[in-house]
Amino acid sequence: MVDSLGVAVIGAGMAGKAHAAAYRTASALYSPTLPEIRLVSIGDVNERFGTLAARRFGYRQWDSSWQAIAENPEIDVVSVVIANSLHREVVEGLLAAGKHVLCEKPLSDTLVDARAMADAARSAATVAKVGFTFRRTPGIAFIRDLIHSGELGKVLHFSGRYWTDYGCDPHGPMSWRFAGEPGSGALADVGSHLAYVAEFLCGDMTSVSGGQLSTVITERPVPLGAVMGHDHAEVSDVFEPVTNDDYAAFSATFQNGVGALEVSRVAAGHANSLTFEVFCENGAASFDQRRPAEIQLFLREGRSAQNGYRQVILGPEHPYIAGGLAMDAPSVGFGQNDAFAYQARAFLEEVAGIAEADSLPRCATCDDGVHNMELLAAVARSAADNGATVSTSTIGANA
Repeated sequence: MVDSLGVAVIGAGMAGKAHAAAYRTASALYSPTLPEIRLVSIGDVNERFGTLAARRFGYRQWDSSWQAIAENPEIDVVSVVIANSLHREVVEGLLAAGKHVLCEKPLSDTLVDARAMADAARSAATVAKVGFTFRRTPGIAFIRDLIHSGELGKVLHFSGRYWTDYGCDPHGPMSWRFAGEPGSGALADVGSHLAYVAEFLCGDMTSVSGGQLSTVITERPVPLGAVMGHDHAEVSDVFEPVTNDDYAAFSATFQNGVGALEVSRVAAGHANSLTFEVFCENGAASFDQRRPAEIQLFLREGRSAQNGYRQVILGPEHPYIAGGLAMDAPSVGFGQNDAFAYQARAFLEEVAGIAEADSLPRCATCDDGVHNMELLAAVARSAADNGATVSTSTIGANA
């Protein structure tokens, strides 16, 4: 194992700060098996955002370009957390420079670019992965264990939604999130999460149908300055058209069962509501990200008059929690930020050469990232064809 690993994060926005904090926390999770983690740089074109993030999370410097990070011999590991359309150039450049790369989802804004990135990852001498953060959520991972162990049994039906409200204000500033082809809006942003969570539990999607995309706020004001994440900002009186989707819904057929998925960025009152129920042969389970320290579990056992959903409080016996919290005790809370730390720890363990058997489950591959985008492309194709059924195996290279 190497003596130390130098870390950088490209992107000082909302998710970039989550990655930056996670690397700072990762070495304090579980037993101290990682080498020294050196927090070297936050990269961002906006000096104010970059320097503030570097100071806040203890990184030594701010860099204004990804090229400076690629050229820095003190940096070994880089998270890429920027606009989807910029992913390919930056990831390919970092891999060519010999860096280990963790890229935020979705892998890119087009399948052509995503597939090129996956090709580069396969041929790279370093580790390249994509961040499917909700796979690290203890409640979701526990439900998966209940399915795979047979306790819940074969999946019959999945029902999930991911409602957010960051786009519900028509006076919210225009940004890259609201520009792009149909399917690159709410479907790509939060639907990508819901899609891989559904597959995590139910197996691969084999087809989608009933695809629906809707843009309900058709134009937005141009901001007068830089905008971070979902923040509001001063805007001009100039408006630009919104070209992608505020809302998306579709039905899916899985290896195990069927399901319905719905996502939105204009669901007022739902800042970050990932919820689902999965129905199985022996019972059912439900999860709500707003209550991350519990799941609801129903097992068909005992007398029907006494049966029903029960609350299961997650604790030291459940995935990721045992040995991973400073206060490793029942009912001690955790949430979405912790999942980024588990993800960072898993990535650093793989980069450091720690055996897979002795590590957390590996991060998703870039091929997994391509597969996720193929599912979203199938939904967009279904929507364009009045909800027609689309086999996920038919999404061609030009989709």
